[in-house]
Amino acid sequence: MRWLHRRPVRLVPIGFAVAILLGTVVLMLPAATSQQRYTPFMTALFTATSAVSVTGLAVVDTPNYWTGFGLAMITVLTQIGGLGILTGATLVILAVARRLGLRNRLLVQAETAEFGLGDVRRLLVRIAATSLICEAVITALLTLRLWGRYDYPFGRALWSGVFHAVQSFNNGGFALYTDNLIGFSPDPWLTLPLALGSIIGGLGFPALFEAVREWRHPAGWAVATKLTVWGSVALLLLGFLALLAAEWSNPHTLGIHSWPERILIAFTQNAFIRTGGFNVVDIDALDEESVPIIIALMFIGGGSASTAGGIKVSTFFLLAFVIWAELRGEPDVTIGHRRVATASQRQALTVALLGVALVVAGTVALILLTEGVPYHAALFEVTSAFTTTGLSLGVAAELPDSAQLALIVLMYIGRVGPLTLGSALALNTRRRLYRYPEEQPIVG
Repeated sequence: MRWLHRRPVRLVPIGFAVAILLGTVVLMLPAATSQQRYTPFMTALFTATSAVSVTGLAVVDTPNYWTGFGLAMITVLTQIGGLGILTGATLVILAVARRLGLRNRLLVQAETAEFGLGDVRRLLVRIAATSLICEAVITALLTLRLWGRYDYPFGRALWSGVFHAVQSFNNGGFALYTDNLIGFSPDPWLTLPLALGSIIGGLGFPALFEAVREWRHPAGWAVATKLTVWGSVALLLLGFLALLAAEWSNPHTLGIHSWPERILIAFTQNAFIRTGGFNVVDIDALDEESVPIIIALMFIGGGSASTAGGIKVSTFFLLAFVIWAELRGEPDVTIGHRRVATASQRQALTVALLGVALVVAGTVALILLTEGVPYHAALFEVTSAFTTTGLSLGVAAELPDSAQLALIVLMYIGRVGPLTLGSALALNTRRRLYRYPEEQPIVG
C-alpha cells in the first residue's frame, strides 16, 4: 500500500469505483425490483453509478421499477456519494497541503479557511453533522407538508421526505414520482426547501463554513469563497431571469400557470439546473432558447468540494477575471485586492478545457453509437452526465448499452475527475532551476 500512501489522491476514484460495484451487485438482486427478478447488469450499473455520482439520470421508471429495498439502496448510495466526495476532498486537500512544504501549506490554509492542518476528525464530524442537520430540516418540512396538505399516511410522508431530502442536499435528482416533481411545482412549501437544499449542498463546505462564520465581513472572505458565493448568486439571478423570459409564454411549461407560480417555478427549476437534478417542468417541452441556457449552467456546476458537479463556479469566474485582466492589459489577475497565482490560472484553464473536450468527445461518441439522436439531445445528455446534473430530454432510457456505458463513464469521470485532477496538478507542481528564452507566438 506504499503507492497509495505516496499518492493519497488515488483513494477517491478507487473508493467510488468500489461503492459503484457493490451498489450494482445489490441492485441486481430480485428483492430490489418490483418484478422480483434479477436486474440486468447494465441497468443496475447505470443506476448505481448515477446514485454514487449523485447524478440522478435513470434508464427505468424509478418509483415503479424499484422496490422499497431498491429505493433505500439508492438513497444509501446517494448519501455515500455526497458525503464521500466531501470527506474525500477534505482528506485529499489536507494530504496535498502536507506535501507542498511549509510555505505553500500556510498558503493553502489561508485560502481554504476551514481546511486547516490540525484536527481532521473535528472537521469531518462538522461536515457530517451539517449534512445530516440540513437533511433533517428538509425532511421535517416535506413530511409535514405531505402529511397535512396531501393526506399522505405519516409513514409514507416520512419516507418521501427522507428520500427527497437526501437527494436534494446531495444534488442527486432521483424522485419517487414518475413525473419527478412536476406535480408539486406550484407548491412553495415543497419545492423551495428542496431548492434551498440543492443550493446549500452545491456551495461546498469551505465556502459555506467561512461565509457563515464571517457573514458580517464578506470583504475579508478568501478569494475562493468570494468566487463561489457571489458567483453562485449571480448565476442564480441570471439563470432565473433567462429561464423566466424564455419560458414565460410556453404553454407546456410556465405558460399554463399564474404569474406568481411562473416566478416560483422558474426560480426552483433554475436552482435545480446546476446539478440539483430535479425538474418541476417538463424538460422535453422546453423552448429551443432554453436548452443552451441549461447546458451552460449545467457545465458551470456548483462549488468546489461540494455535492455539485461541473467545472465549478470558482473555475468559471476565475477565468472570467483572467479574460478581463487580459482585455485591460493588466499584468496581474486581482480579485478583491488579492493577486491570483499564475498556477491557479493555469489549473482553472486546464480543468475548463478538459471539461469541454470530454463533453465534445462524449457527444460525438453518443451520436456515433446511436441512430437518430439529434445533436442537441446528445449534447444535453452528455453534459448532464459529465456534470452529474441528472436532467434529461428523455433520451437516456432509449440508448443502446454501448451509449449507456459512455454515459456511465462520463458520470464517473465527472464526479471524481475535477478533484483528482486538481489534486494531481497541485502535487505535480515543481520548480525548475532554469528558464528557457522567452518568445511570443501569434495568438488570434
